[in-house]
Amino acid sequence: MSVGLGSLMEKLLLIDDEADVQYSFRRIFDASDIELHTASSGEEGLRLIPRVKPDLVLSDIRMAGLNGLETLRRIRQLDPQLPVILMTAYGTTQTAIEAMKLGAYDYLLKPFDVPRLKQLVADALKAARDTRQAVALRPQLEPQDYELGVIGRSAPMQEVFKLIGQLAASDATALITGESGTGKELVARSIFQNSRRAKEPFMAINCAAIPENLLESELFGHEKGAFTGATAQRPGRFEQCHRGTLFLDEIGDMPPATQTKILRVLQNGTFERVGGNTTLQVDVRIIAATNKPLEEAVARREFREDLFYRLNVVRVHMPPLRERQGDIRLLVDFFLRKIGGAAGAPKTIGERTLAILEAYHWPGNVRELENVLRRAVVVSKGPAILESDLPAEVLQPAAVAAARPGAGTPPAASPGLVSPAVPAGPVSTAPTSASAPGASEAAAPAAGPTVTDPTLTGDIRPLVLQLFRWARLQSGIKVLPAVERELVIEALKETQGNQVRAAKLLGITRATLRKRVDKFGIRRELNVS
Repeated sequence: MSVGLGSLMEKLLLIDDEADVQYSFRRIFDASDIELHTASSGEEGLRLIPRVKPDLVLSDIRMAGLNGLETLRRIRQLDPQLPVILMTAYGTTQTAIEAMKLGAYDYLLKPFDVPRLKQLVADALKAARDTRQAVALRPQLEPQDYELGVIGRSAPMQEVFKLIGQLAASDATALITGESGTGKELVARSIFQNSRRAKEPFMAINCAAIPENLLESELFGHEKGAFTGATAQRPGRFEQCHRGTLFLDEIGDMPPATQTKILRVLQNGTFERVGGNTTLQVDVRIIAATNKPLEEAVARREFREDLFYRLNVVRVHMPPLRERQGDIRLLVDFFLRKIGGAAGAPKTIGERTLAILEAYHWPGNVRELENVLRRAVVVSKGPAILESDLPAEVLQPAAVAAARPGAGTPPAASPGLVSPAVPAGPVSTAPTSASAPGASEAAAPAAGPTVTDPTLTGDIRPLVLQLFRWARLQSGIKVLPAVERELVIEALKETQGNQVRAAKLLGITRATLRKRVDKFGIRRELNVS
């Protein structure tokens, strides 16, 4: 039977063989905007689904005939996108695990906590609406792009691709620079795969991950008895990579003694194993990478100047992701297909979720984006990745920007970014957002009435309430640190980085401001000295 007032209501299907549970649901949802349908068995519920087309199903687990888990399996065959909440009075760890493995939206224990039940139903219905609006990304790349993994159509990446092509046509030594997580090793592999050495070995070694006393042996090999534990002769990476390409990652962390031997190999292709006297000749192309400014290391005499110039024949700089945010959709497409290949069909993704990903500043660059998407694929409760599947640190900058007063309207490229419970504002990242009109005034007690002024308090209270509504929607968000960070950034922008004026604007001391700059990690983004 159904309880409801019209076809525009969202439809809930309850599958439970207990009459008192059905009665309770009728009472709970009698005055709501939900149209309730009930079934007394899994078989009856499966027959009702094609006719009723519910937006959400709640099913008991222990029932005569089809139990709840088997009913869920069959619902997944009928409609993979339909959210299902399983209920039981006999909760066990294994049952909960099995329910989530089968793709249940959630798992609820009887007897019900009514406010918890209503909130869970509201959340599931919202997820269903967002899932219907989600889109499967069309393939935006050529098949070979998916294979190589070096993705981008932005101007900085086009320059990278040009250099890859030029380096692939030669044997020149290359130095790849850029922040951690930008894809330096992928560029090195792309140079190798397109070069004349593509059929020869490619080896990568992380100079920062190997202890100093072992790195030389790893690179050049050792003779039997060269040191304690050297029970046999062992060839190093240079010998193993003869005629191929050796990728030296994090070369800025290489110890000085090893730098000297690397310089010799680059000059004439010769070296000796550790503990040996025989000079060996090899033909190895070296591609090096670092996330450190080597020029500064040279100035501090931490890196050999002559080695730097030998490595820096052709430099390829990998831009951080925040400088090529137009590539984020391509990267999301790439990673969802890559992850989907191992976990099943690729997930779809909501436009609002994409807008949030495009608004985030990505301090961990492409590697962080991949990890965020891997997490989202695991925790998502349906075929689409939604806002609720993103971690708090990704949601926070966009939500704080959305709560700013006087922020205007969102850009056309990012529709629906802000939750309906929060008034619309611009898409923004904390390090790069433009100053919002009115933001500095809100942060400037010294420039206007004191905080005890009732007029100012009346102006601020709606903003505070907006922030609290936002915090309730985003689990794990801490309002005060989020707002405090944004105020510090805007004050520094308002004063062009002048810390004395910014501190005065915020009503704090300069020492306190400097502590906040360090605490929130905003020194580099704002070029604050």
